[in-house]
Parts: sequence; structure tokens; C-alpha cells
Amino acid sequence: MKAVVFHGVGDIRLDDVPEPKIQAPTDAIVRLTSSAICGTDLHMIRGTLSGMREGTILGHEGVGVVEEVGAQVRNLNPGDRVVIGSTVGCGYCSYCRAGYYAQCDNANPNGPQAGTAFFGGPETTGPIDGMQAEFVRVPYAGVTCVKLPENVTDEQAIMISDIFPTGYFGADIADVSDGDTVTVFGCGPVGQFAIASAFMMGAGRVFAVDRETSRLEMARAQGAEIVNFDEEEPVGTIQELTGGIGTDRVIEAVGVDAEAPGGERDEQETSQVAPEQNPQGDNWHPGGAPSQSAQWATQAVCKAGTIGVIGVFPPQATDFPFGTVMQRNLTVKAGNCNHRRYIPRLVGLVASGALDPTEVLTQREPVTGAIEAYEKFDQRRPGWIKVELLPKAS
Repeated sequence: MKAVVFHGVGDIRLDDVPEPKIQAPTDAIVRLTSSAICGTDLHMIRGTLSGMREGTILGHEGVGVVEEVGAQVRNLNPGDRVVIGSTVGCGYCSYCRAGYYAQCDNANPNGPQAGTAFFGGPETTGPIDGMQAEFVRVPYAGVTCVKLPENVTDEQAIMISDIFPTGYFGADIADVSDGDTVTVFGCGPVGQFAIASAFMMGAGRVFAVDRETSRLEMARAQGAEIVNFDEEEPVGTIQELTGGIGTDRVIEAVGVDAEAPGGERDEQETSQVAPEQNPQGDNWHPGGAPSQSAQWATQAVCKAGTIGVIGVFPPQATDFPFGTVMQRNLTVKAGNCNHRRYIPRLVGLVASGALDPTEVLTQREPVTGAIEAYEKFDQRRPGWIKVELLPKAS
């Protein structure tokens, strides 16, 4: 089968690879009918998330049809159409039972302290081959897969595999509630769903901060009040528009791979360079300044406000403006999305017609054109907000 395969920092290829097989009784094999490119994939390619194993199939978003199930998968049959959650959870450990599927004790083969297990990630996450392919092996498939009703399309469902629940998770951990004023830093795909989720949770006003015109206009179309940080100082603008108070909640949907004012990469971002130039996959400097978006987040929120961090920060990111957090009595919550906690709810919302997530989907490309699509997505081409990949088998 064809698959997008990691070979090194800055080096991904469309390869012919063997089709996956059942390895455990809790597995299922799914024939993919839709996959996608995510900003998190770029972290692996750039080396921001280091430790990728050569030969790992990329991609952590998928929709497809069940082809085969293991003996312990009791809720799925071949032929069932499913959306696959990006993170893997067993469903029975204490963390999964409490809704913390991203901290499952059993899904990560590196052990219970290894952290989140997800598709197409570094060795510390499994590794588990990803979904930019024609078929995928899904561990703990009875939990990781969620059946889809007929009136939810593939295009809608692929948004529910990762970016919609992650945006919803951001609004959830930021404690957004009725009447809140919210700032969302980063108007990429996850940021767009964080905006939508904040409004769904009752936010009265949402500010959207970015520098890309197409992303800001998409945010404005949702009803957000936009702030272009290339044209104005965002914290000062937000303070002015809130009477000098700041916003009740902030959702940080940028992470380490940010762009600084003026269009330059944040100084701590890893460049996309050849492996021999950057063998560790990072250029972090202990004691360096926190990312610009983290600084802005702690300054734009009101005193005693809450910040939800869903932008990707790698393990080597050890700096955060905790002095500001302490002096302003802020609450900061962060983490990987517990996808299985939110996916059934979001499938139901989409099926009911309450929201159409495909408004964020801007490109549809065959998996055979994935490398070129990656290049355009990485360059932040205007209008390239979310890319769906169509596997050859579909």
C-alpha cells in the first residue's frame, strides 16, 4: 500500500509499505477513506518533536471502514464505518475511566509513565504507525474507533478525529462558561475549533489573534473579534477592548512552532534542516525566553483568569512565564486532548446539524500528492488551513 513515511528531519516520502496485520486481540484493521495533514505532523518533520523512528507512517487523523477485528473487539463488525481518535486509550485503566484517555496506563508500549500514545508519533509515543496510508492497525479499537451515522460525511468526520475535539478540549480546560470573554491565540484549524467551541460553551466575546489574513477572516466569519499581531500589539489591543481588564479565559493554540511579529519564526522554533545539521532535532536553549504566545497569554488574561494550553510544546520546553502566573493568580491547564472523551458528543452534534465542521476544510488532495501538499501547508500558503488526504484505496 502507499503511505507517507518519515525518513529523517525534513525528509518524508510516499513509499510502498506492507499492509498492517492484527497484532493483538484488541486490534482492528481499518481501510481508510479519509486522512489529513495536521500542524502536529510538521513538528515531527521539523524535528521539534524529536525521537521519530525512521520508517514510521505519519498521520493521526482517520476515517474509514473496518476490514477485520481481533477476538476481543466486541462492538465493531467488518463493514462498520468509523472515525478513529488520534490518541489511543485502553478504556479500562483508572485514567481512561476518569476521562483522561491521553494518559492511559496501557496504550503506550513504553510503559505507564511514558505519556500519550498516538498515531504517527515519536518513539516515546509507541510508536504506532499512522493514517496517511491506505490501511491502519488500530490498537484498542473498541475504544479508539467510534461508529459514524450515515448522515455524517467523511469530510465532516475527519475534522472530528483530532482538531475539533482538540479545540473543544482547549475551551473545556480553560473553563469557558456563559458570558465569558475569551482570547484564542492561533487561528489555525485547532484555533478555529477552539473559537467555535468557546461560543458553543456560552462565551459572550471571543478575540482571535494571528497574522494570516485568511485565518483571521475565517475567525471573523465565526463572530470572533480579530487582532493581527503584525499590525498592532495584541495584549495592548485586547486590554483596550476590554476596559483594561483582559479576558476571562485564554486558549493558547500556537505552541512552540510560532511566528513572531513581522513574520519571523519564533527564535526557539526548530528550522526544517537536514538531519546532519540538526542531529538532535532541536535547538532549545535552557534558560531561554518562553515562547511569545505563552508570554502574551499570561498578559492578555485577566487577574485570576484561566489559560488552557493546547499548542504543542515538546518535553525540552522547560520555560514558561511562571512569575507572571504567580503574581497574577492565574490558573494554567495544559495537555494532549483526551479524544475519546469528546468524539461521541461531537459526532452527535454534527449529526444533528448543529454545526458543520467542514467550513474549516480548505483543501482535498490525493495521498499520492501528499508531499507537495505538505510543502504548501508548511509554507502557510494563503487559504491552506486544513488539508484532507484521500487514500488511493478509497
